[in-house]
Amino acid sequence: MKKNILASFLALLTLVSVSRAIRADDWGEDSSAGPVYPYSVPLGLNKPKIPQNNPLTKEKVELGRFLYFDKRLSKNNTISCETCHDPDKGWTDQSPVSTGIHGLKGTRSAPPVFNATYNELQFWDGRAPSLEEQAKGPIQNPVEMGFSLKGVEEKIGKIKGYQKMFKKAFGPGSITAEQIVQAIASFERTILSGDSDYDRFVAGNKQALSPSAQRGMNLFFGRARCDVCHSGVNFSDSKFHNLGVGMNSKNPDLGRYLVTKKEGDQGRFKTPGLRGLLYTHPYMHDGSEKTLEAVVDFYNKGGIRNPYLDKEIHPLGLGARQKKDLVAFLKALNGKPALVEIPKTFPN
Repeated sequence: MKKNILASFLALLTLVSVSRAIRADDWGEDSSAGPVYPYSVPLGLNKPKIPQNNPLTKEKVELGRFLYFDKRLSKNNTISCETCHDPDKGWTDQSPVSTGIHGLKGTRSAPPVFNATYNELQFWDGRAPSLEEQAKGPIQNPVEMGFSLKGVEEKIGKIKGYQKMFKKAFGPGSITAEQIVQAIASFERTILSGDSDYDRFVAGNKQALSPSAQRGMNLFFGRARCDVCHSGVNFSDSKFHNLGVGMNSKNPDLGRYLVTKKEGDQGRFKTPGLRGLLYTHPYMHDGSEKTLEAVVDFYNKGGIRNPYLDKEIHPLGLGARQKKDLVAFLKALNGKPALVEIPKTFPN
């Protein structure tokens, strides 16, 4: 059994490296019918909502795929979206905090891109209301891409190959920063991960979950009450909670408070989704927990006490076997990786 699980895991990692993007000929016939999501979605997920002002088209998705991996979106051509959200690393960088332009370090762990379309707000602190607004952030951040919207607009606008792609995606006219982020967001809406052992179990395959994972599932939805915050198709309520992570440090990251300035939001961060956890380590907004076992221990102890700790966070009193079962269930939420073909050459 262990050999089979290991073989399946290694096979999935291999698939990430050799996989392809969704091609134009995968596109549904109704792609001109307005803001619809014309792709099929993995088992366990719902079709993402598409904003009225950015209908999903195959031309925008393909353009966004190139822009996502293009380091020319950074000021010195060294950083792309992929740098911190690498498909071979679970669409993260698997680091406690990310490294940007000139080797500068950020202060938070890079969340995965897959299934980000289901988030009501983007970033750990929710400061961006959409994927389009989120895409603007790293470009302008001095420790990420270190550029400006005007600068990237002018740079990309001078590239003839991109001029042709933008014309196909948006029609005639000058390339704008708004079009750049709309294309990137369109591509990111196609990055989905589902079809996990848990999804197959729910769909009727009662052999899909091991006995340990089934016991963990009962704990997750029962005594441990993990689903109070980790709910929905992506196992996130898209809300903000204080677990006490980092609140015992000298200068704690105050999270959502930095956006809202509301006293009760101190130390609150957005609930992360629980899919793909085998690939998205380390965990928590600061990457402070290296393993799922450590995460379960953290919750079992009731987080870190502070004046703003969520009322839902309290010691769970789980024993060794129960903690092991809960980890088994979390691993069973790991679906098929979101697959994409990385461009080998870029427009000139």
